[in-house]
Amino acid sequence: MVEEKAKSLPMELSEKRGVENNGFVQNEALDDEETDTTSQEEMPKTCSVDVDPTAVEELLKPYAGMPKEVLLKFSSQARYRVTREILFWLIITAAVLLVCATIAIIALSPKCLDWWQASPIYRIYPRSFKDSNMDGNGDLKGIQEKLDHITYLNIKTIWITSFYKSPLKDLGYGAEDFYDIDPMFGSMSDFENLVAAIHDRGLKVIMDLIPNHTSDKHQWFQLSRNRTGKYTDYYIWQDCTQAAGSVTPPNNWVSVFGNSSWQFDDVRKQCYFHQFGKEQPDLNFRNLAVQQEIHDIIKFWLGKGIDGFSFSAVKYLLEATHLRDEPQVNKSQSQESITAYSQLYHDYTTTQVGMHDIIRSFRQTINQFSSEPGRYRFMGSDDDEKEDIEATMMYYGTTFIQEADFPFNFNLINMKNLSGNSIFEAVNLWMKNMPAGKWPNWAVGSPNAARISSRIGKEYVNVINMLLLTLPGTPVTYYGEEIGMENIASENVSEECMNSDPVVVTFPEKSPMQWDGKVNAGFTEGNSSWLPVNSDYQSVNVEIQMTGSNSTLNLYRELTSLRNNELPIHRGWMCYVWNDSNVFVYVRELDGLDRGFMMVLNFGQESTIDLKAIIPNLPSEAIIRLSTNFSNAGKAVNTKLIKTEMGEGLVLEYKTAKPVHTMEAFQGNCFVAEKACYSSAFNLLYVNC
Repeated sequence: MVEEKAKSLPMELSEKRGVENNGFVQNEALDDEETDTTSQEEMPKTCSVDVDPTAVEELLKPYAGMPKEVLLKFSSQARYRVTREILFWLIITAAVLLVCATIAIIALSPKCLDWWQASPIYRIYPRSFKDSNMDGNGDLKGIQEKLDHITYLNIKTIWITSFYKSPLKDLGYGAEDFYDIDPMFGSMSDFENLVAAIHDRGLKVIMDLIPNHTSDKHQWFQLSRNRTGKYTDYYIWQDCTQAAGSVTPPNNWVSVFGNSSWQFDDVRKQCYFHQFGKEQPDLNFRNLAVQQEIHDIIKFWLGKGIDGFSFSAVKYLLEATHLRDEPQVNKSQSQESITAYSQLYHDYTTTQVGMHDIIRSFRQTINQFSSEPGRYRFMGSDDDEKEDIEATMMYYGTTFIQEADFPFNFNLINMKNLSGNSIFEAVNLWMKNMPAGKWPNWAVGSPNAARISSRIGKEYVNVINMLLLTLPGTPVTYYGEEIGMENIASENVSEECMNSDPVVVTFPEKSPMQWDGKVNAGFTEGNSSWLPVNSDYQSVNVEIQMTGSNSTLNLYRELTSLRNNELPIHRGWMCYVWNDSNVFVYVRELDGLDRGFMMVLNFGQESTIDLKAIIPNLPSEAIIRLSTNFSNAGKAVNTKLIKTEMGEGLVLEYKTAKPVHTMEAFQGNCFVAEKACYSSAFNLLYVNC
């Protein structure tokens, strides 16, 4: 009886439930095998039962571990098919539009300014910046100690002048070893720590390289004078006669420092050629082995992590092989009396054919280290052609062959007098001759020129800095110009210092940086410095000017901030508006932006100018964004009556619907280096204006 009930149980379950749930059967195949082994007689007979399909569907619901047949039943039933298809195609369309928009933005976006374009460059003469070990000489650790000052100025690029191991003739520009640091400045470890600290702050560093010559203490020269192997022709040697203590040189060539550029060597019994001091023999760049040595030096320092080079004295790399006398400026002057560099035309000793090819080869070596994203390596050339602007522009390279990113521009330093007209001429000379698509730069101080305060007067320091930081391109500031330092007077230099280093008197613009009002201006904690600090250090120093409401330092900082944050000044158009003996006026604008900036800079005497008459579309009122007199900032001025005092500078901001660079009357007065247009709708820059 029990057995019959057990046999009838499956049939009853089937009749009542309609479907048997096998979801938890571990192994269906095994169950089938077991069923097959059972005789047909033992299988219970089931009867057919009519089942309502709707009831089956209600009973049949998804469950964990359902077999494939059940799963397929549910997957074949349409649920939200239209909604799913709409969402699918919306996602596909959005992805395509996003890709197209990204491609369009990339295609239309202007080239981003590189680091050497985006920030001013701060030039440091290391011996005079900061002494860290109390020996009276600035050093690399001292620069590292003062990196916060660089960031305070909103500057991101540092240019450190020569610090190679050197006998320090001509203040270190003749290297004894291109692969080592002069002990005066520290060690290679100090240099590596400095580079790491600079990069940790997001800054960049470039350094000098003077490939034209070495020190006569250099190992190459010592080997060359002894005619040792490949070094025999590393320098330029020529036979010359010596009699009764006097030397008859091969020709009339004169060194930059004066007197013959040939020096007799007692060891080799020949004369070697030197464009500069006799302790700085010129390398023979017609020797390919010499060129390779310079390439190896470039690779060494780039491998150390520097971000670029400034190549100095490169126009002297080659000399004519025919050794003819150079033509005299005054043809009636006797040859025996020619001793000054200015008395000859240097047709055979500067800018010879093949010189630019050598510089371009340096560029190619530098480019090998620029492939890493964000690590572009800069190359500048520090050669001042003065009167020959076309020769200067050749350092930019050509449309197809890259050379320097820019040759350093010293037009503002070389001015013979100061006025609104002379400033205009210096700026216009560069801008109208610069090749299309190239980037300008400006410098108002250097280790080889008198400081602004001493050259043109301290009353013009602020307006010169305003000019420097609002012109298009990269500004270069020589250390101390941000606080208005002056040359040291020769009477401040001790007799002992003059006797030990006569060059000190020649370059008084290299006096120690004035950090505070303490002894030695905070430059050193030692008893003395290699040069005396300027006597005005207690009133002209970084510490006191940081707290001064109308100081040169704070104005400089405001100007760098304005330059960094305002697109028209950062990369926009520049148009000359007016210049006369007193003022120089120009505007900075950006396509698509409905506001502009006008600089009214006074380099003469008190002046009043009607700008509305010059630019009829100019608004009748403008706001003083910045002024050399801080109390005027924020004030409104009438553009019909702009008054400036001697040495005063104004940055005016105004709204305009018609920028000056679009006006026909100013078409020949406008320049732009990296053209860009602003879209207010999308808040981005694009190129096709």
